[in-house]
Amino acid sequence: MPITKDEIQAILAKLELPGGGNLISRDFVRALSIREKNVQFVIEAPNAEIARLMEPLRKAAEASVAALDGVDSVQVAVTAHTEAPSAKPAAPSLKIGGHPKPQAGPMKVAGVARILAVGSGKGGVGKSTVSSNLAVALAKQGRKVGLLDADIYGPSQPRMMGVHKRPASPDGKTIMPLKAHGVTVMSLGLMLEEDKPVVWRGPMLMGALQQMLTQVQWGELDVLIVDLPPGTGDVQLTLCQKTELTGAIVVSTPQDVALLDARKALGMFDQLKTPVLGLVENMSLFHCPKCGHESHIFGHGGVAAEAEKLGVPLLGALPIDLDTRLAGDGGTPIAAGESDMAAAYGRIAEGLIRGGMA
Repeated sequence: MPITKDEIQAILAKLELPGGGNLISRDFVRALSIREKNVQFVIEAPNAEIARLMEPLRKAAEASVAALDGVDSVQVAVTAHTEAPSAKPAAPSLKIGGHPKPQAGPMKVAGVARILAVGSGKGGVGKSTVSSNLAVALAKQGRKVGLLDADIYGPSQPRMMGVHKRPASPDGKTIMPLKAHGVTVMSLGLMLEEDKPVVWRGPMLMGALQQMLTQVQWGELDVLIVDLPPGTGDVQLTLCQKTELTGAIVVSTPQDVALLDARKALGMFDQLKTPVLGLVENMSLFHCPKCGHESHIFGHGGVAAEAEKLGVPLLGALPIDLDTRLAGDGGTPIAAGESDMAAAYGRIAEGLIRGGMA
């Protein structure tokens, strides 16, 4: 049988990149073509410096594909992603932020069947980690998934998802999102320098969120996950009032202080008539890898009790896990693998799908 692009991509996905991810999950492969039994493609590095170091990887990719049945020859080139002035208007030429445009009522994002907001009452409870891993877990189960990083002051999804390129804008208005680990990804962090702070007033935040929802070409999605900033501020208010949300998921640790703030987030969603689809208890326990002892560092059962009190599902309880942190820092969410933690996120995704929420 003739060789297919899926077979080639499956082989290239086995070639790991320094810092995590592989050629396919990090979206490095370009212009893949098959002509009879001859295969050609380009490996596009983020910049020229990295491209110069990728010759061993190029040779490995060439040899791996050449070993496939049905392949007679392979040609692989390495290039670098450049941002030539002639290629603009691109994302930097877009005006991001500013006052939002008037809306008659809540809008439906084109092509998106469901929108799930992931929120928390306070920072540091792992909301962004849950968002990225839940997106990947849903994608692994065949859903078409988007991930919008709406944490405008502290965007972390570019690092967690391993995406670093500046999104393109062919006409200075529309924005082309990136893809990683089977998920369509967009973040304000991709439009700005990584270390540059966002010093904006409320209207600019609201305008930026509106742009992320209406100008990004999301395509056809089963579900768009929106990673909200912590708290109950302008971004949450804008999303709930101006967008047709399917519902919200609230993340908290079992700690009493975290639960106090989580209740504020729950109260906000109730006040804004946004259904709460369930709660996720993060950092529920610590399992010592050396002795096997389990410790409830942040308390035990608080989120489960809150879910029962509200009459909403406890979607999952996730332990403190070093590999989860390392995977997020490395740009490949742990849900992309086959570990116990990946299975835990898979169960949360299955529950959402069974309930018709994703």
